[in-house]
Amino acid sequence: MEFSIKASSPEKLKTDCLVVPRCADGENGPQFAALDAASEGLLAKIVRRDLDDKAGSTLLLPTLPGAAAARVLVVSLGKRAELDAKALRTALSAAGKALANGKSAHAALCASDLVAAGLGLPESLRTASTLLADASYRFDAIKSVTEKKPAGPVKFEFILQGKSDAAARLAIEQGSAIAAGQALARDLGNLPGNYCTPTTLADTARSLAREYKLKVKVFDRAGIEELGMGSFLSVAQGTREEPRFIVLEYKGGKAKEAPVVLVGKGITFDAGGISLKPGEGMDEMKFDMCGAASVLGTFRTVAKLGLPINLVGLIPATENLPDGLAVKPGDVVTSLSGQTIEILNTDAEGRLILCDALTYAENFKPALVIDIATLTGACVIALGHQTSGLYANDDDLAASLLNAGQKTGDRAWRMPLFDEYQDQLKSNFADMANIGGRPAGSITAACFLSRFAKSYKWAHLDIAGTAWKSGAEKGATGRPVPLLTEFLINRAGQ
Repeated sequence: MEFSIKASSPEKLKTDCLVVPRCADGENGPQFAALDAASEGLLAKIVRRDLDDKAGSTLLLPTLPGAAAARVLVVSLGKRAELDAKALRTALSAAGKALANGKSAHAALCASDLVAAGLGLPESLRTASTLLADASYRFDAIKSVTEKKPAGPVKFEFILQGKSDAAARLAIEQGSAIAAGQALARDLGNLPGNYCTPTTLADTARSLAREYKLKVKVFDRAGIEELGMGSFLSVAQGTREEPRFIVLEYKGGKAKEAPVVLVGKGITFDAGGISLKPGEGMDEMKFDMCGAASVLGTFRTVAKLGLPINLVGLIPATENLPDGLAVKPGDVVTSLSGQTIEILNTDAEGRLILCDALTYAENFKPALVIDIATLTGACVIALGHQTSGLYANDDDLAASLLNAGQKTGDRAWRMPLFDEYQDQLKSNFADMANIGGRPAGSITAACFLSRFAKSYKWAHLDIAGTAWKSGAEKGATGRPVPLLTEFLINRAGQ
């Protein structure tokens, strides 16, 4: 979707569909007023009668007398006194879905009315460009049908009363870049396991490196073994697909500036290994690489924006399958850190590949490290599908991530890392076990990872409940790309 800003009177604008925000209490902006005057009061009359007051309610008018637009889509912001960032996201998401299901190739939004309703222009434009582009996302790359679903407008204009400024243009650039990163993460997550392999993730990293002049290095099985990543390799024992360890570097900051390191879990299909998962719903285990996908998506956004920051991406990628050579419950493996791990459950594999990547991150002397993983079903039980679990060994880092999630609607909730939970990982035969039993499963998984992240500021995002949706809307969400990119934009001072 191509975004632009235009100064125009809304009633004179020729477009396939004009989106008009409306406040439920009648405190509307000048652009709504101009359209209402052009229609001789008909717009306000129809809206009072037919549009629900709830934020996100929409009403499509096939024609509006006095307006040059072919169609007018009115979207409710709710009551002005209750209007906040959440209500704005709700309204814009609803407008985006309505446009995506329509036939408008060109659309426009009365953006000045968002400002009149008390919302900042840059914030509104960035939110709008992100959500409108994301609403038009479609995944039909491997469908054979010739007639594909409409994907919303190709061009979208934000209509202002006056001229735009640099902040407004930057906001649109950031919003569309975030949506592009989110789309890449969704594309990778939605690909089935026979399409998206560890090699596919490596090829995607190489493609990003070519497009944006990044540095990339990919280790094969022999290279991973040479590094000493025994824990990672134990998960890859049972698959014929070659594992890959991907190292991606973006250098937009000062030469000696310590980088932010993102570590993404890249299990391209998870059958559970010898500790085999139940068959029902196992197809959704193609989404177990969404942490890796979010790292690649975030790199796409950061590179598109040219952020003045240094960033490193580490992706351990493999399948987790049962085989005669697969690691067994009770086996003991040695991690890159030298710590030994008793594997009590081979389906707790994500932490086994992440721990070696976290140790490898020390090579970059990082300012901080964030790992992202669809790690535990226990996090879904705790927080459902709305909120990601956040663990951190640094309060300031945790607060920055929480604030970024709150601002973007890609929210997280901080969970405890109390020392008492570490006792659940005790083993009679190794330095630690890879599981701590059923109680506090998400917490003990984070406690396990924390043992490999003691030398730097570290945060862990458990996205098992937020990385994809099930049911009729089954598919990857692209989360937490918005959270991560907002965090990095803030850190870069933009």
